[in-house]
Amino acid sequence: MQASWSRIRPLLVAVVFAGALVPIGCSNIKSQTAAASGRPPAPVVVATSEQRDVPIQVSAIGNVEAYQTVQIRSQVNGEIQEILFKEGEDVRQGQLLVRLDKRPFQADLDKAVGQQKRDEAQAVNSRLQAERYSALEKQGVVSREQADQIRTQAKADAAVVEADKAAVEAARVQFQYTDIFAPMDSRTGNLMMNRGNLIKANDTPYLVQLNQISPIYVTFTVPESVLGQVRQYSLSRKLAVFAYPKGETGKPAEGYLSFIDNGVDTSTGTVKLKATFLNKDRRLWPGEFVDAVLQLSVQKNAIVVPTKAVQTGQQGDYVYVIGGSSPTGLSSLVQAFSPATNTWRLAANLPTPRSELAAAAGPDGRIYAIGGMDVFGASSVVEAYTPATNTWVSVARMPTPRSWLAAVTGPDGRIYAIGGLDANGNPLSTVQAYTPATNTWTTVESMPTPRSRLAAAL
Repeated sequence: MQASWSRIRPLLVAVVFAGALVPIGCSNIKSQTAAASGRPPAPVVVATSEQRDVPIQVSAIGNVEAYQTVQIRSQVNGEIQEILFKEGEDVRQGQLLVRLDKRPFQADLDKAVGQQKRDEAQAVNSRLQAERYSALEKQGVVSREQADQIRTQAKADAAVVEADKAAVEAARVQFQYTDIFAPMDSRTGNLMMNRGNLIKANDTPYLVQLNQISPIYVTFTVPESVLGQVRQYSLSRKLAVFAYPKGETGKPAEGYLSFIDNGVDTSTGTVKLKATFLNKDRRLWPGEFVDAVLQLSVQKNAIVVPTKAVQTGQQGDYVYVIGGSSPTGLSSLVQAFSPATNTWRLAANLPTPRSELAAAAGPDGRIYAIGGMDVFGASSVVEAYTPATNTWVSVARMPTPRSWLAAVTGPDGRIYAIGGLDANGNPLSTVQAYTPATNTWTTVESMPTPRSRLAAAL
């Protein structure tokens, strides 16, 4: 609902529980039936509507996933010689985690290096001999065939040296595999094998699992009916996602939508989404379930009412709006809005047009409109509305005329008018109580601080 008024004042919204409001044409029948059955009047409360920005959100149950998961396995066979981390510990990228017995791999490396040196010496000799035979060939001392054989042998010996270099590098790599490092900043899990165990390359079980938890993912699904809106809003900006861990209160973790799956799950009619959170405070933990809220946009300057103010009728949901002011002056209208049909309908008018009034629910099931500003200024008028009969009646006036006051029904069944502005616009500390049963007002103890535009709650 968008407001089209040039100025908007707070509206008094009647919250009427089931059975309290009926269509006007049936009011007499309903009231007679209620009287015959001796049922107590339906409870009625009131609240003030507000104008504020309202987020358009989609809620779902999400599951936290590690940003990256790595299962640490050995790439060579060997004996675990040293464990250099503790279970559940944070590790940094490049940190040494496990060291295997290096001696077999050191021996293989030394052997490869020795083989390379021997073959290099042989290759040098073959190269020198090839140079000598090339010179003798030019002098005609040896045949070309003999010279070619020597040159070919020199090339073969040089190739052997290259193979030896590759063998040395392979042995060095195998040697380096005896030290196992963390591939990323992460947190270690349960250690599956301890020092002294023999381990095989790519064996099962793995040594330990690392989870990167900062940043972290929250995965959740939404109905396919909202997929179009999600895709539309995500084209222009990153959509905010809020995660509420189970059992926690306070401010949620904040992230952004980073992934929309490329297909809808035909078995559930949902699409998978993924949000990324920095998670620097480690509030989110892999595997836990959270309440995920995807914020699509914000509706500016929306008129909002408490959930309990919305009633259900034959034509859908509606709310009652009592009095207030309009662009043309004071209003006596009481209106009911139906969100389902986006329409308003009229209830009985306030007998006295006014604004800046207060309203409270009486113990007799009536809604009391108290004080406010009428055409003469601050008002002491009090009028009571009965939803079942759609009628207003005047009751005893307040002793002190005032506007911008608060009203609340106390546990003793009396309606308390609190504070506000007097006829001269001065803040009041006066508190007066109305007793519906006797239709009388009494003055009770004043507030310590005079004030207006205040709120009251039981």
